[in-house]
Amino acid sequence: MSIIEDRYRLWSENPYFEEEIRQELSQITDPQEIEDRFYTDLEFGTGGLRGIIAAGTNRMNKYVIRKVTQGLAECVCDHGEEGKQRGVVIAYDSRRYSPEFALEAALVLAKNNIKVYLFDALRPTPELSFAVRHLHALAGIVVTASHNPKTYNGYKVYWDDGGQVPPVKADQILARINARESWLGIEPMPLEEAKSCGLLQIIGEEIDQPYLARVQELALHPDLDAEKGKELKIVYTPLHGAGNVLVRRALSELGFSSVNVVLEQELPDPDFTTVPYPNPEIPATFELARKYGYEMNADLLLATDPDADRLGVALRTPQGDYIQLTGNQIGVLLTYYILSQKKALGTLPENSTIIKTVASTDLADDVARYFNVHVENVLTGFKFIAEKEREMEEAGWGTFQFGFEESYGYLAGDFVRDKDAVIASVLLAEAALYYQQVEGRSFFDVLESIYQQFGYFLEDQESLALEGKRGKEEMALIMNSFRQEEILELSGMPIKRFDDYEHRLSKDLSTGQTYPLKLPRSNVLRYSFTAGGFVMVRPSGTEPKIKFYFSVKADTLADATDRLRKLKEELMHRITQIRSV
Repeated sequence: MSIIEDRYRLWSENPYFEEEIRQELSQITDPQEIEDRFYTDLEFGTGGLRGIIAAGTNRMNKYVIRKVTQGLAECVCDHGEEGKQRGVVIAYDSRRYSPEFALEAALVLAKNNIKVYLFDALRPTPELSFAVRHLHALAGIVVTASHNPKTYNGYKVYWDDGGQVPPVKADQILARINARESWLGIEPMPLEEAKSCGLLQIIGEEIDQPYLARVQELALHPDLDAEKGKELKIVYTPLHGAGNVLVRRALSELGFSSVNVVLEQELPDPDFTTVPYPNPEIPATFELARKYGYEMNADLLLATDPDADRLGVALRTPQGDYIQLTGNQIGVLLTYYILSQKKALGTLPENSTIIKTVASTDLADDVARYFNVHVENVLTGFKFIAEKEREMEEAGWGTFQFGFEESYGYLAGDFVRDKDAVIASVLLAEAALYYQQVEGRSFFDVLESIYQQFGYFLEDQESLALEGKRGKEEMALIMNSFRQEEILELSGMPIKRFDDYEHRLSKDLSTGQTYPLKLPRSNVLRYSFTAGGFVMVRPSGTEPKIKFYFSVKADTLADATDRLRKLKEELMHRITQIRSV
């Protein structure tokens, strides 16, 4: 009997697994479906787990939650009584089984005599990061699948500084998970017992208040917000997620009283019935917000994803339409606003630093340099931004001002160690108000002035879904093909530098000289153009796809648009040729 059959029989027959799980499995007739559910364990990566909600070892369910949490519990116990007393904070979003999975994790930890702080209702992921730091906890868990489709849920682990668990600690947790061969015998503590013996503490407003206070401290013009905030008309949609309460409170308490929520998307809905899937990057998520915007003549449309760590933005054009900004444009606008205003206010330290990912626009580097601000570029993934911020603090160099990634993640301040849509909403609303009320300009005017000063940078992305074993082989084929050929130009644009993060090597193509790269090893290739911009290729770390990032720079919008179109056409044609071999 194979391991797949063994596992299937155990899960479908053993009374340890509840009747609902056994019933679900007994009704599967497709052998391939059984194989996919049991051929492996759902992978615990650097950040945690993410998968389809269903029965099986390769799915998200409470038994997978139990096993992973037991592995985490054993790592907490390695820190002795102090570690167990410091405990673990748990938050969750609006997805199916999020509250149940969060409680399951809490009670498994309690069974290990570990103190648990569990939020009383759904909360933003960044507030979990804040709570870990605020409560001086050893670790944190948030049950979320971020902006994935409704069939998914996930489980992210944070460590004592409030950032996602670092690779070394993640490996230790994974080793404990893998060391336990049996799926049986992990019994959570009964709820009432966990409460009565003080191991489970329910938290809520006592964390909300200090978190919101710190968010509001980031406002650069609080007097303006209080006096004129009502003049800015905002439409906000939480996309049925965790941002609803705190985003609105943060804005309201600062003075932004003209915030209209999209009623159809206000309340939690695990089926996300009003959107194809709850990702503020895609235009369809703004459909209802646009309707509200036209009715109310709103200046700004804001959308946060289910766990409120990403923020999407649409602006009213001079013609009265609404245009969605890219993550890079939002990042550049916030970079420019924060640095220019702090410079004017005399509060920009000499050692100021912004942190961004190598996949994000180089326009932000040019803006930062203009204000004599240092730029740190890190690998794709917000955990690397948080790690770099921590490194700066511990080593005593640089003062963190702002961090962002092109995939709609932004952070300011030193009290959260993950992207934060609550913070981003406040800063963006204030920036829009400042330009409107003080300078008589719109965000479009500001963005245009930035482009005129630094050049027109345009970015785009393409991705190829490559599923299964064959997909992995194709991804390897594409990456190897790029590595084996020295590419000197793309679409007629000379390449200045080639960075291979897997081999941690950079090559100056004009001189042939090579330099070591300091960033961690990662399967990423980046080609920087002499005239500005880049192409980057990387397999996704969380989905079965390979991603292509494009960035061009030109003196006019028309030239940049033309260059971007030609570059994408050439590169995707090259990919088609590689795959056809």
